[in-house]
Amino acid sequence: MGWYHLFYQYNPYSSIWGNITWGHAVSKDMIHWLYLPIAMKPNKWFDINGVWTGSATLLPDGKIIMLYTGDTNEYVQVQNLAYPANLSDPLLLDWVKYANNPIIEPPPGIGPKNFRDPTTAWIGPDGKWRVLIGSKKGQTGISLVYKTTNFTNFELNDRYLHAVPGTGMWECVDFYPVSINGTNGLDTSINGPQVKHVLKASLDDTKVDSYAIGTYFIENDTWVPDNPNEDVGIGLLLDYGRYYASKTFCDQVKKRRILWGWINETDSESDDLKKGWASLQTIPRTVLLDQKTGTNLLLWPVEEIESLRLSSDEYEGVVLKPGSVVPLNITQATQLDIFVEFEIESLASEGIISNDNIDCGKGAIERSAFGPFGILAIADDTLSEQTPIYFRLSNTSLGSSNTFFCVDETRSSKAPEVEKPVYGSKVPVFRDEKLSMRVLVDHSIIESFAQGGRTVISGRVYPTQAIYGAARLFLFNNATHTNIKVSLKIWHLGSASIGPYPFHQIK
Repeated sequence: MGWYHLFYQYNPYSSIWGNITWGHAVSKDMIHWLYLPIAMKPNKWFDINGVWTGSATLLPDGKIIMLYTGDTNEYVQVQNLAYPANLSDPLLLDWVKYANNPIIEPPPGIGPKNFRDPTTAWIGPDGKWRVLIGSKKGQTGISLVYKTTNFTNFELNDRYLHAVPGTGMWECVDFYPVSINGTNGLDTSINGPQVKHVLKASLDDTKVDSYAIGTYFIENDTWVPDNPNEDVGIGLLLDYGRYYASKTFCDQVKKRRILWGWINETDSESDDLKKGWASLQTIPRTVLLDQKTGTNLLLWPVEEIESLRLSSDEYEGVVLKPGSVVPLNITQATQLDIFVEFEIESLASEGIISNDNIDCGKGAIERSAFGPFGILAIADDTLSEQTPIYFRLSNTSLGSSNTFFCVDETRSSKAPEVEKPVYGSKVPVFRDEKLSMRVLVDHSIIESFAQGGRTVISGRVYPTQAIYGAARLFLFNNATHTNIKVSLKIWHLGSASIGPYPFHQIK
């Protein structure tokens, strides 16, 4: 059938965690989806207060097992086993919960509400499968390692895979290998000298997805970051915008690793009820080690998104003088795939001193000698609403400057009750590279990728004026001493579809 996706759903307007269920959907391309009946409901004592996050593992014999967290009738987080009722059913409609659940309960010293979200399992040279579960001890975030040979009996390692003081509860932990030299995604069980391992945790205290790259030692099931100053929870983020609870899987057909992530809402509950939905997942992203830096991941929209491309517009060598805003005459600006490259010409005299401590500041309105400059997405004609996606530089010498990539939501909406932050982070740029960004726009979602995906920012905006035919796209240069030369290509995108599966067509 193609791609099969289980997803976690609940009523966002209720504090009753018993409303949590697992839905599922099927797709041939990860872009267009058909939804299926609910996969698992909270109806047993071991998950009566919620069927929570889990992960699937495909076994060598073709069987599929699912480990998931259940919230018990005593509000204790436990790990449960489920499996498809009929493997020959391509839709995997029916799931069976193991009769002797739970299979893992919180060990001594772990709080009953701090024990959740098992990972996909991987197998070691001893023939035993490993699974991580997120937790904490005090304010130290930890990842517990469990081993099994049959997925019904588990033993807890006497060491954590890893722990980082001060990072709080780790949930939705993910752990997988990436190739040092290759361009393919790797099966979760791969290890060796040409592999690094990514450890990622969703930090419950700050609601960000933090990761680090390091070395996994299979002999004692421990992991050590390459750079202790960029450890999990204190270093890199998968996405510097509104993004959380992500999970990867290995696409064995196209030999790639795919990342799913969640964007939640910042508007009011009443607004969500009016629009009839709340929260969504980003476009799936491929995951590779950045071989140029060796220190971070490259995240990029899956190639299937290009199937939505319709007509295109192209602009070459547009010169933006300091303080300028240039409208782009395109037919619609609400569903776009935008690729932009920038070249910099400094107009600064020798008396201008660069600011090496520059960052995203208070937004695109805050001017400096060498930025900000970029695009204004989801804007109206008068710029009363706009979302700038931009670069800020400390100087014009790429490769040595502090370059920041930012998204400014402070003027994204006239609605008073929504959050409007400024997001951003440093992005590595080499001397042989141009500054570049790719931006996916979909009405109220903006996914932005700098330098091939070294830094990614997902934005959730709530325009009131810049909607449908009133939405516009602009280039801007708010630097004071820099001309910017811009080349860009804009594809207009069709809509992805989602609907009920046509069961009447099954014979």
